[in-house]
Amino acid sequence: MSVNVMTTLHEYLSGAGCSTEMTNLIELVAAQAIPIRKAFFSHQTYTETENIYGEQQAELDKWADQQIISEVQKSGLVREIASEEQSEVVTFPDSTGEFALVMDPLDGSSLIQVNLCVGTIVGIYNDGKALQKGENMAAAMYMLYGPMTVLTLTVGKGVQIFALSEENEYILTEENVEMPEGTLYGSGGLKKDWTPEHMEFIDQIEKEGCKLRYSGSFVADFHQILKYGGIYCYPATLGKKEGKLRLAFEANPIGFIARQAGGAITDGTRDLLSVVPEKHDQRTPLYVGSKGLINKLEKIMKR
Repeated sequence: MSVNVMTTLHEYLSGAGCSTEMTNLIELVAAQAIPIRKAFFSHQTYTETENIYGEQQAELDKWADQQIISEVQKSGLVREIASEEQSEVVTFPDSTGEFALVMDPLDGSSLIQVNLCVGTIVGIYNDGKALQKGENMAAAMYMLYGPMTVLTLTVGKGVQIFALSEENEYILTEENVEMPEGTLYGSGGLKKDWTPEHMEFIDQIEKEGCKLRYSGSFVADFHQILKYGGIYCYPATLGKKEGKLRLAFEANPIGFIARQAGGAITDGTRDLLSVVPEKHDQRTPLYVGSKGLINKLEKIMKR
């Protein structure tokens, strides 16, 4: 639902009953969109290093990761951070705060050089431990760097969308967003490697009128699903039964947002928000989107 009254992020958080500490942390993380967006111009290249998954890192991947970690550490609000760009959970034993953060500092970074949409995904827990069930989150958010810089946020009271103004202030543009059933879908993985079950599901929803929309940026593709309805898939494949996306800092924050908007997330047979990550970099098959399509998928997968 769109809004006419100019409500700032700070005003929304205060009205939603967030603590001062939670408000400060959300505003601090959201503010990192400003330096990250400015850094796009000067950090276009790839580094000579790979992340822990064997993927070549974009220079901006590493820069954004260090930018957020540095600012969060200085705040003293966070005890642990699990980041896609770190080989293990980062701890701050001197922190006076009790929050934990999970994050993908720059999702879709392979698209930077072709000027397509990328984003930052963040989840927040209350009790200082980063590796928990997604359903335990206190808040989840992502910043999407497109024609506008957009912040999509939930503090467990529905999903709100903000846009960054020319004065670098987040203004509420849509409140209590509800995901429609929709007809969009996107699927990662090579088609030749799809499992028979996944192939059957895609064939079925295409026959029912679903249209393909897939950019290679998880957060950007999910934002379409949030607004228009449908399903995003990165399935298990014949060569990788564990899938590609990471449970802790990609699946859980996005899944928490989806649930708050009336959608759902699954690995095909179970709600991913109920799964405790066994390790920092655990991968999972992932389907997130409208409940009707999730139900169709699970009927096929559980057959």
